[in-house]
Amino acid sequence: MTTAVVLYNLGGPDGPDDVRPFLFNLFNDPMIIGAPAPIRWALAQLISRRRAPIAQEIYAHIGGGSPLLANTRAQADALEAVLNTGGGEDFKCFVAMRYWHPMCDAVMDEVIASAPERIVLLPLYPQFSTTTVGSMMRIWERVARKRKLDIPVTALCCYPTDSGFIGAVTDLLADALEAGTRVTKDVRILFSAHGLPKQIVEGGDPYQSQVEQTAAAVMNNPAMESLGQELDWLCCYQSRVGPLEWIGPSTDDEIARAGADGKSVIIVPIAFVSEHSETLVELDIEYRALAEGAGVPEYIRVQTVGTAPKFIAGLADLVRGNIAAGCDICSGNGGRVCSGEWSKCPMPAAVQTG
Repeated sequence: MTTAVVLYNLGGPDGPDDVRPFLFNLFNDPMIIGAPAPIRWALAQLISRRRAPIAQEIYAHIGGGSPLLANTRAQADALEAVLNTGGGEDFKCFVAMRYWHPMCDAVMDEVIASAPERIVLLPLYPQFSTTTVGSMMRIWERVARKRKLDIPVTALCCYPTDSGFIGAVTDLLADALEAGTRVTKDVRILFSAHGLPKQIVEGGDPYQSQVEQTAAAVMNNPAMESLGQELDWLCCYQSRVGPLEWIGPSTDDEIARAGADGKSVIIVPIAFVSEHSETLVELDIEYRALAEGAGVPEYIRVQTVGTAPKFIAGLADLVRGNIAAGCDICSGNGGRVCSGEWSKCPMPAAVQTG
């Protein structure tokens, strides 16, 4: 049995000239801007033109383009190696991006050409949102209809508390705590995730709830007990864009509050699994400068899980579990992890397990 595993993520521009078309693709997504198509197209043109110079300055700090594709390919290679260990089945991993190359159309052609007997869609977003996983699933289905795809496809929607993911984050956080110069009572851990407009969450999107599940799972991991005392921590949200009210608290406000409280900060990018502009520039440069200006005694940023062995092994288990479950779409534990209030969860409440 041959299985194609498609790992997917947001994508990012390869160089300065790609920034504006990348931003246009992002803001022209109806899952991001829900206006009628002609209005959305015009808004995407306006926003991408205005934001392109700012974004180009951001990417200039990291070589002019995003490292996300290279990082994702490294994760795909690592996952393929683990999945093919032990024999019995043959796995081939592919990488697709939502808003920049390689996009779904081209990747689906590659997958079809490899003649797999089944396909598993694997998001590199641990927490589900209609704006990320939901958006990619919509595009995949549209392209599949266009291609008349007749290969069985199953998909993962989320894995916010997967043991491999949680274990990898916990290890990185514990290393950061041990590397710090202060005692833990003088530290505040900020689990920072990309924000969303508040109206999206109020409309039933479970993203914020799942981010909070992830952070709680890390802090409740037995490995954290070795630190010997209760830690100060909370979830916060970064990367706000536009005039809408976004979910909070904001990461920049919490950094300022930590400075006022005399707390050092350890910041954990809890919704990102690989390095890109939000971690390498926003967290490492912009928020570090903010922390220094706010009087934060020490600012430490935890690395993303990347190709950490626990994370990759966890992804392999998720793929195998998805195949065994045989469902069209399921979470990392095989059932629905969202409570009934989250109406945009892609799984029916009848299969709720957590």
